[in-house]
Amino acid sequence: MRVMTTMTPHSGEAHDAGHAAKLNWLRAGVLGANDGIVSVAGLVMGVAGATAERTPIIIAGVAGIVSGALSMAVGEYVSVSTQLDSEKALLAKEKLELATMPDEELAELTQIYVDKGLDEPLAREVAVQLTEKDALRAHADAELNLDPDDLANPWTAAGASFVSFALGALIPLLAILLPSPSLRVPVTVVAVVIALAITGFVSARIGGAQRGRAVARNVGGGVLAMAITFGVGIAAIDSVGHGEALVTCLVQFAIAIVAGALLIYRETHMASPLLPVDLM
Repeated sequence: MRVMTTMTPHSGEAHDAGHAAKLNWLRAGVLGANDGIVSVAGLVMGVAGATAERTPIIIAGVAGIVSGALSMAVGEYVSVSTQLDSEKALLAKEKLELATMPDEELAELTQIYVDKGLDEPLAREVAVQLTEKDALRAHADAELNLDPDDLANPWTAAGASFVSFALGALIPLLAILLPSPSLRVPVTVVAVVIALAITGFVSARIGGAQRGRAVARNVGGGVLAMAITFGVGIAAIDSVGHGEALVTCLVQFAIAIVAGALLIYRETHMASPLLPVDLM
């Protein structure tokens, strides 16, 4: 006697449609925190190299957090809004085609499943059943890789970027303010190295890249940014004096932002996206 069993997904493997999107948001949050760490670390280290007073460091750090978080939020809002407009336009086009040429759309959906390996009769049956259930969803998933009920949300993206940047930026700011002046630099360096090691590990784990290489790249870039800005701060205060402190702060901030942007670019383009496998 043959016993029929119901097949279920592996317990440790997610199959819902929004899983990849959730991983992308998580990875964006980690990279936002990473940018906050590197940017504000470079900024406060540069100011600390120019002065031992707490007030300029606090002002520069808070200004860096606010301006950086707002910049990240606005950038994400604009970027994701453009993505959302594109997704809506594609869905509107698909809805029009389904209304005006249903037979051609059914044939197109059938061919998609044939190309994926199904026999033509079975592909036709699958296409017919999916179309009868929800034609727009079936075509959006197969043709556009979109879920009509789970489109990009610009406000969510902006909020996530703002919060993640601000939380990451608080680490170097608190690390440089809490210790005594003689311990500010070493404590900040240690705190930033640990934070960057964590964000590098998490981003590599999410992206499926080699964790050791990602951590080394992340920490190395952050330490280099801090070293450059700290050195520029010392050189600036020795050469131009206290009257140019504001200009010096702006220079440090610009250098830190560039360093953070380079780190995010490298993490984004050098890690294999969304391949949750253990490589180390």
